[in-house]
Amino acid sequence: MSAIAGALNFNEEPICDESIGNMMSALRVYPSNDVGIWQGGSIFLGCHAQWITPESVNEQLPRYDGQHKLAITADAIIDNREELFGRLQIDFALRKRMKDSELILLAYRKWGKDAPKYLIGDFAFVIWDEKKRRLFGARDLAGSRTLYYRYCGRRFAFCTVMNPLFALDGLKKEINEAWLAEFLAIPIILDTIDVHSTVYRHIGQIPPAHSFTVEDGKLVLEQYGSLAAPVEKLHLKSNEEYEEAFREVFREAVTSKLRTYRQVGASLSGGLDSGAVAGFAASPLRREGKPLHTYSYVPPSDFVDWTSRWYVADERPYIQAAVEHIGNIKANYLDFPDSNSYGVIDDVLGLMEAPYKMIENSFWLKGVLEQAERDDVGVLLNGGSGNYTVSWGPATDYYALLLRRLRFVHLYRELKLYGKHMEIGRARLVPIIAKQAFPFVTGPPFRSIKPDIPLLIHPDLAARTAVLDKLKNYDVGLTESSFDEFDARDDHLGNPANFNHLGTSATKLSLRHGVRGRDPTSDPRVVRFCLSLPVEQYVQHGIERSIIRRATRDYLPDKVRLNVSVRGIQGADWIHRMTSLWPDVTRELEMLCSDSAASQYLNVTQIRESLAIIGRSPEPRLAYDQHMKIVMRSLIVYRFIRQIA
Repeated sequence: MSAIAGALNFNEEPICDESIGNMMSALRVYPSNDVGIWQGGSIFLGCHAQWITPESVNEQLPRYDGQHKLAITADAIIDNREELFGRLQIDFALRKRMKDSELILLAYRKWGKDAPKYLIGDFAFVIWDEKKRRLFGARDLAGSRTLYYRYCGRRFAFCTVMNPLFALDGLKKEINEAWLAEFLAIPIILDTIDVHSTVYRHIGQIPPAHSFTVEDGKLVLEQYGSLAAPVEKLHLKSNEEYEEAFREVFREAVTSKLRTYRQVGASLSGGLDSGAVAGFAASPLRREGKPLHTYSYVPPSDFVDWTSRWYVADERPYIQAAVEHIGNIKANYLDFPDSNSYGVIDDVLGLMEAPYKMIENSFWLKGVLEQAERDDVGVLLNGGSGNYTVSWGPATDYYALLLRRLRFVHLYRELKLYGKHMEIGRARLVPIIAKQAFPFVTGPPFRSIKPDIPLLIHPDLAARTAVLDKLKNYDVGLTESSFDEFDARDDHLGNPANFNHLGTSATKLSLRHGVRGRDPTSDPRVVRFCLSLPVEQYVQHGIERSIIRRATRDYLPDKVRLNVSVRGIQGADWIHRMTSLWPDVTRELEMLCSDSAASQYLNVTQIRESLAIIGRSPEPRLAYDQHMKIVMRSLIVYRFIRQIA
């Protein structure tokens, strides 16, 4: 994992040493194993390298191939190395020690601008093709690594993070109102739907699954692929064959992400996704003589679980069962007794370089990375996209599909079994499924903004950016959605905004600690396999998320694998941690409401109303309340505005 940077002058003038020094100096806030710079007349490439894989140790980046007049800087871990070795006909003697950056260059030499289509992994790279006077770069399909740029009439500059782009030539930080309007108007955790822009004017970003080309002073962005690209449906003879096929693909994805000369960690909750990742990672690590370090967030001992019987805030019983069953795990249960969401705002803003919405999880996500760094973890696995890939399988939406297809006999059998497992009578289930099957029977199929939703955005900002009209065409929590889980999966996998949001958080949070977050559940091989499965593999015999439950029979304990009664809900204790700090929060909110710098963007009237509804001492059960989100997000935006003023 590395932070890359560079700049190209269009007028053929060399990049001055001061500009290069300013840009690279701005990266010193991140740890590094090596820092490299390459200059070639009007261009420079830089790399602030963090060595993660065995092949990356002592790697010289940027790399220059004098024979072919190509230079590369890369933040990349390539997972399909063996496939590329074969496609590129690389000599067996060279394969083991070949750097990932070398592989990318060879791919570019063979396929040119189509090279990213053949790469699987987490990457952002930039290549200078001296013969063609072309700057070319790309970001991986899932957007696991970030790549920002500034493009003006005389120069193109890029970097993994944004601050060095301001250091390059003293560009002033100015808020991009269109980006901020989306951030404030979207009530769910998604930042924005615009994957090209950033919180700053004059700074853009390369979206996931996109490449860029700069030639003759012109910038061209192209989408080279999609995780949701159509795939041919898989037809096998039995459940057992589907289960073995799942294990084969998932094992390959997990194993390919274990490449590090350091320790391997995994975020572990009590659920199926992270449990499956840990289950498939532990055995190959045992053969290497390494344990799997797992990190599980748990509430403090004085927290009283306020959630319903369908949820559990403390997942320790399920986590412990998984740890004991899987074996070869060094488990860490972390409650961070002295940390809270309010106390880390400035730190997380510094990491993210922008406002953020992960309020309830911010303090423990940061804490996990700090502990992983202390444990010398190079790769930290997670199952962040599992809900839409390996553990997808919504029962009621599947049953609605059966109803639309008039498959009454199969539906009757499924409902009988599902009701038994979930302790729900068919008399309650049928109206729910009928409404899902025919959502437009009782209303017109058009979208309008919910009249009762509290909005953080100032009405004037909303009006001048027309953001609400733009957003009502997207499923972002502002409208009465007609999406079922089939549509939701297509939207999640096909909309780059979702992966951009996840990848940005992963890159920014981990870069400061030299820990590479890796998600096998968003591996393109896994995604394509899951999309190829017949829907019947996801819901069977009244059990949703069926394929992963069946395929992990030997990998997870039944307590986790067959659990249909409760789901973990992390971060339910975040308000409980802040009770004594609430007077400080309210005082800062009062300052916010009186500060014109913030009130031009924020809906102060709504903030005051939300604060009044919450009261003087918020109850822990308000952890996911929309009014708590309003006031906490307003504080985060306010702090950000003050930082850049």
